[in-house]
Amino acid sequence: MKIAAIIVAAGRGNRAGGKIPKQLRLLGSRPIMAWSLAAFSRHAQIGPVILVVPEGEEEEYRARFPGAAAYIPGGESRQASVRNGLSAAIAPGDISHVMIHDAARPGVDEIIIDRLIAALDTHDGAAPALPVADALKRPSGQSVEDVDRTGLFRVQTPQAFRLDVILSALADAPDGMVDDLAVAQHAGARLTLVEGHERLGKVTYPEDFSRMQALLCPPVPRMGSGFDVHAFEPGDHVTLCGIEIAHTARLKGHSDADVGWHALTDAILGALGLGDIGDHFPPSDEQWRGAPSHIFLAEAMRLARAEGFELGNCDLTLICEAPKIKPHREAMRKRTAEVLGVDGARISVKATTTEALGFTGRREGIAAQAIAVLSPKVSSS
Repeated sequence: MKIAAIIVAAGRGNRAGGKIPKQLRLLGSRPIMAWSLAAFSRHAQIGPVILVVPEGEEEEYRARFPGAAAYIPGGESRQASVRNGLSAAIAPGDISHVMIHDAARPGVDEIIIDRLIAALDTHDGAAPALPVADALKRPSGQSVEDVDRTGLFRVQTPQAFRLDVILSALADAPDGMVDDLAVAQHAGARLTLVEGHERLGKVTYPEDFSRMQALLCPPVPRMGSGFDVHAFEPGDHVTLCGIEIAHTARLKGHSDADVGWHALTDAILGALGLGDIGDHFPPSDEQWRGAPSHIFLAEAMRLARAEGFELGNCDLTLICEAPKIKPHREAMRKRTAEVLGVDGARISVKATTTEALGFTGRREGIAAQAIAVLSPKVSSS
């Protein structure tokens, strides 16, 4: 079985909006059409990949999408474009089967291709499909009536055929048939459906771009860590996570030396790849002398939201022998949540000691470490 793949991309896709054809618009970091070309090109059982493109633009597509075996001009209809693509598939002389695919369905993958190849062992043609899950209705006068969805499927592409069967079927098919499977069905071919996938959805309307973006290029959470240390100096309180706690010393620093919020600020900035707190609020700048650290934390969160992220959760650990943290922990969580503008359930504050070891064990200062997870904000479109 030697299989050619034909990717049909000769249309303009006006319903999808935009100034350029939908197959040329970016999905993730590459044009929609490039997704299918890559999937077929890397499959071991697929031979030549043939692109059917707008007439007169063959060289432009050759430059933008190198690697195909042929760049064939489309026809006045989809059926005509498929016929043109099949003529190129005949040329090598040793092609036995063909897969015909819409360029506007970027989610084809190895699993779908394998299912179709297996189906061709016993059938003349096959297509991926999904059962209809929604209730179906049709207008009826001033009301609606039910349509039985039992046994109904949504058919997708690629659609696979024995080459001789689809050539013969197209030669006798009337114009305007719904898809290539309908053409083969009209000719009496032995056909079957294989399990499809939502990834094979078609980009038809503007809102389909965000849907396919979510399926094929799901946003990835970001995680950052932060660590900070401040030594003690003479004083009567420390400020930790925005809460003043009476103590026999205070923390030394250019700002208010809130070691907990400094570590958390660094964790958020680290998740964004935006350096650390010193890059944004350098201690050499006098305007930050004695500044409350909620300014730093709020700015880090503003930057995160500007980049399209929201705080998923954070986990902050204060490391010290004294003062005691537990009595103030819930107040710290609440104040941190207020500054970040999130639900308090996303904030964890805890404390530990070093069992009297090291500088914290000797009560020379306080350390803090934090982890922040930033989640991509979900589009409402």
